[in-house]
Amino acid sequence: MLLFLVFALLAGVILPVQAGVNAQLRVHLGSPLAAALVSFVVGTAGLLGLVAVLQVPVPVGPAWGRSPGWHWIGGLLGAAYVAIATVVAPRLGAATLVAAVVAGQMLTSIVLDQYGLIGYPPHPLTAARALGVVLVVGGVILIQR
Repeated sequence: MLLFLVFALLAGVILPVQAGVNAQLRVHLGSPLAAALVSFVVGTAGLLGLVAVLQVPVPVGPAWGRSPGWHWIGGLLGAAYVAIATVVAPRLGAATLVAAVVAGQMLTSIVLDQYGLIGYPPHPLTAARALGVVLVVGGVILIQR
């Protein structure tokens, strides 16, 4: 469990750095969509290299058709995040951006957990969880000021 928390912390470290790097790339390329595209092309190349080095089998053909269509939107959601963060990061600053992203994640996660949506096991909303969300949203307000 501790290892997973460390990896989650690492993901949290990566998000504001990624947003800042992509915002700078946007300045040089002249477009947030171009910066997001370059980010995903470089990420795809990195993943292809990793898959090749680790010799991870990637099923093709009929295996792809067994997954429901909505499973395929993950990449679009990632692209939307990268494009949005590329635009708003320099305007909000790293702390406000990340606080707002975390608040959005918390609000969405509470709904996903409450109803056990998209594969998450149900975790009912408790007073403690609701208070945690209120505190996160309050943190956004405090950091933004």
